[in-house]
Amino acid sequence: MSGELYDRHRRVMPDWLALYYDDPLEITHGEGRHVCDADGRRYLDFFGGILTTMTAHALPEVTKAVSEQAGRIIHSSTLYLNRPMVELAERVAQLSGIPDARVFFTTSGTEANDTALLLATTYRRSNTVLAMRNSYHGRSFSAVGITGNRGWSPTSLSPLQTLYVHGGVRARGPYAGLSDADFIAACVEDLRDLLGHTRAPAALIAEPIQGVGGFTSPPDGLYAAFREVLDAHGILWIADEVQTGWGRTGEHFWGWQAHGSNGPPDIVTFAKGIGNGMSIGGVVARAEIMNCLDANSISTFGGTQVTMAAGLANLSYLLEHDLQGNARRVGGLLIERLRAVTAQDPGVREVRGRGLMIGVELTRPGTDRADPDRAAAVLAAARAGGLLIGKGGGHDTSALRVAPPLSLTVAEAEEGAAILDDALRSTG
Repeated sequence: MSGELYDRHRRVMPDWLALYYDDPLEITHGEGRHVCDADGRRYLDFFGGILTTMTAHALPEVTKAVSEQAGRIIHSSTLYLNRPMVELAERVAQLSGIPDARVFFTTSGTEANDTALLLATTYRRSNTVLAMRNSYHGRSFSAVGITGNRGWSPTSLSPLQTLYVHGGVRARGPYAGLSDADFIAACVEDLRDLLGHTRAPAALIAEPIQGVGGFTSPPDGLYAAFREVLDAHGILWIADEVQTGWGRTGEHFWGWQAHGSNGPPDIVTFAKGIGNGMSIGGVVARAEIMNCLDANSISTFGGTQVTMAAGLANLSYLLEHDLQGNARRVGGLLIERLRAVTAQDPGVREVRGRGLMIGVELTRPGTDRADPDRAAAVLAAARAGGLLIGKGGGHDTSALRVAPPLSLTVAEAEEGAAILDDALRSTG
């Protein structure tokens, strides 16, 4: 059946629509941290629809909220007052850490980042944007234009002038050999030098932990140090929290809080996990920034009632069950387990991450070169063993991405680590 569906897929879908595995997988249903395919095979899900099924598959509280809301009204657009949208916006504004916050809902992280760029460039009257090397911010024309990852950037055309900054990747590049403090100092000086050669940009957009880039991150405090330089020039800071938000990193509710000594970002974008699979994205910004547009706007599907009901139920469950704490505890166990099982593997360059956002970078043994072939082989071997994981990376796709739902149990963490261990051994 999957082969027949794959043939149909290739006839009607674009060639550039990426699929995992030589024999692509059709997922038909899920529950908790597990999913099943069309043949009835059950898998432990350590990728959650690209970090989107954040809480659990078929979470009763979310499915009940969606069903009840769908029985009343599914959609009306933002042209009408919408109680679930206002209620979720109130909670997000309070949790954001941004003073006098305003919230605008979209349908995806791409659209959220696109909106943040619109706000920043309008507010600052500049179309120059600072972005991080190895970054990814979405699929739209403007988001592709600020994506510092060649594998996900199909065009150099852009409405923006993008300048790329050092710092998103700790263990590679010209500053990799420095101590954390010296690394931050070097990146700050690079930023100062860059700003001396250009008109003042509108904003810096940065993922606290780079998602598609392979779960790489700078030392804590880098963006706080950047903030001092940015503030001196009036440049805004946009934190792309599409993958890091809602407690996934364990130590913090938002990824930016690892860099928060100089205050919160001017703009935060979010998506993915808040809907637990429903299409929700959004932007939080100070009122003066959010309100800077001088023309009317709406969102036809952003903030629609059924997705807002899902978001409210999911956020309530996450907070009431302390899933951030669970991500810290179980994620800490999982990352140490993965470090232990890979310690003798010459093809594992680094196991990195925090909470339930863990990257395993693969290189060719005896070199520092990426090994995308082995990454694909490990992905397939893990699937054969009953585990779904993701992959990513910068210069080449050779980092395994491990990001289970935040309700992961200790037993499931141990099971997944054992399957991944077997997959690495069978491909080494």
